[in-house]
Amino acid sequence: MNTVADIPQRQSLREQVEQLLPTWQSWYPSLFHAAEDLGLIRARVCAPSSLMLSSRHAGVQEEAMRAFKEQWSVEDEPELPPPQHLQLMKRIQQQARFGKNTKSTGRPPMKRQGR
Repeated sequence: MNTVADIPQRQSLREQVEQLLPTWQSWYPSLFHAAEDLGLIRARVCAPSSLMLSSRHAGVQEEAMRAFKEQWSVEDEPELPPPQHLQLMKRIQQQARFGKNTKSTGRPPMKRQGR
């Protein structure tokens, strides 16, 4: 049976570097340079499109949403069509903007070219 003392504690990157090389600050300009040389971290090659913050954040956002739904047993709500009164309001606003001819074509009337 494992006890708490048997389970290794999770160390920070700084603690790992200092355990392997206590004088790292005299050899390296930053903790990350030391960690890279010691093999604690390494760069990953990725597609240029994945460097866009919006793409990376979208993935993080989706994962967070999925985890939230899973944790709280949330189900997606079906998309409802817009209420009838909103459709009616749009039609009235279009008619007010473009005149009454919009009902037949859905577009404003064409202006006539004078000679």
